Amino acid sequence: VSTQSTGELFFFSQKLLSAPTPWSKKRMQTYLEGGHGSTANKWFQDISPYSWASLGTSFAIAISVAGAGWGIFITGVSIIGGGVKVPRIRTKNLISIIFCEAVAIYGIIMAIILQTKMKDSNLLPQDYFTGFAMFWSGVTVGLCNLACGICVGITGSGAALSDAANPSLFVKILVVEIFGSALGLFGVIIAIILVANAGFSGKGT
Repeated sequence: VSTQSTGELFFFSQKLLSAPTPWSKKRMQTYLEGGHGSTANKWFQDISPYSWASLGTSFAIAISVAGAGWGIFITGVSIIGGGVKVPRIRTKNLISIIFCEAVAIYGIIMAIILQTKMKDSNLLPQDYFTGFAMFWSGVTVGLCNLACGICVGITGSGAALSDAANPSLFVKILVVEIFGSALGLFGVIIAIILVANAGFSGKGT
C-alpha cells in the first residue's frame, strides 16, 4: 500500500469517526434540553459541594484508620503469638506496629489539609469543582492507606515469624516493609495534587 493511499484511508476514517450521527445529535439535544439524559448531572448538582467536601474529609481519615487497624491486627497477632515461644521478638518487632500507625497519621494529615479549604461561600460554579476534588482526594488517600495498612500488616507478620525462626531474616524483611509503608505516601501526594487548585470561592452572606 502506498503512502498516499494510507494517508487517504486515515483521513477518511477520521472523518467517519468524527461525523455526527443521528443518535449522537439526539443525545446531545436531550442533554441540552434538560431531559432524561441529564438526570445524573442534576443529581450531582443537587448535592451541595460542602457535602462532597465533608465526605472526602471523612473518608480520608476513616478508611485510613481502618487500614491502620487492620494492619495492627494482622501483625500484632503474630508478634504476640511468636513472642510466647521466642520472647526476644516482642520488642524489636514493635516497629511494624509503628509503620501501621503511620498509615492513620497520613489520613489525619490529609483530613487537616482538606479542612483548611472549607469556608463559607456563595456557591459559585467553581465550588462544585472544589467539592468533587476534595471528595476524590479523600477517597484516594483512604484507599491507598487501606492497601498500605494491609501490606505493612502482612509483611510485619511475616517479619515477626521469620525473626522467631531465624534472626538474620529480620532486617531483610524490614526493608520490604519500609517500601510497603511508602505506598500511603503516594496516595497523599496524589491527593495534594488533586486539591492544589481547589478552594471555595469566597465569603457567604
